[in-house]
Amino acid sequence: MDRELRVAVDAARAAAEAIRGIAERHAFTAIDKSHGRGPLTEADLAANAILVDALRTAFPDDGLLSEESKDGPERLGRRRVWIIDPLDGTKEFVNGVPQYVVSVGLAIDGEPAVGVLVNPPSGEVFTGIVGGGATYQGQDCRVTSRSSLEGARLLVSSTEHGKGWFDHLQGVCEVEPMGSVAYKAGLVAAGLADATFTPKPRNEWDLLGGVACIVAAGGRCTDGTGTPYRFNAPDPLKIGVCLTNTALHEAVMGLMQG
Repeated sequence: MDRELRVAVDAARAAAEAIRGIAERHAFTAIDKSHGRGPLTEADLAANAILVDALRTAFPDDGLLSEESKDGPERLGRRRVWIIDPLDGTKEFVNGVPQYVVSVGLAIDGEPAVGVLVNPPSGEVFTGIVGGGATYQGQDCRVTSRSSLEGARLLVSSTEHGKGWFDHLQGVCEVEPMGSVAYKAGLVAAGLADATFTPKPRNEWDLLGGVACIVAAGGRCTDGTGTPYRFNAPDPLKIGVCLTNTALHEAVMGLMQG
């Protein structure tokens, strides 16, 4: 997977550079996607074009699923499928909150294989090869070993936090609201947080890059029922997210179901 990782990192960095350039102009248009799917900007589209071109050129026989490209059934017959979110956290991008990433993932036979996340404002790079380890900023990384919720750092949806969903955890653990799902996953993989979770649905492009990084770093990732993720499904929507350092997984699942 070394070549796959190298291509993915180069493409994600180029996409992040395009996003950063647009952000620095402080002049871009955001339009609302249909069906309440949030905003879309020229940064999403520019990053998507860079990623799709790079991946299709390097791996023409692989399938591809992107949040910003029209989906089709042809990917379902491919063993290897790249699943990408050119800008996970567009709302944060629009609002100037530096909690968004370019997310690139490769699934093989439905299983996470490679993940790359790049945060354009900070330049942070998270990578993972399942079975081959994970890195943060070029250094090997692992998930934390914390086995108790007491004192744990849990990353949650800013929207859900604002609704008071986690008020009952005050004084037990550190619950921090944050934007991008994929960025939260990267921080768990890097050992900078213990878990992230939501009972709400998320799409495969929100998940695969971060899931691959966490699994490569020794973590555990399931949907809201505790079932390990399978990718490249006809419907990319997954019900619930529980991404942890493994040791806390059952405890975090308990929070979701309590």
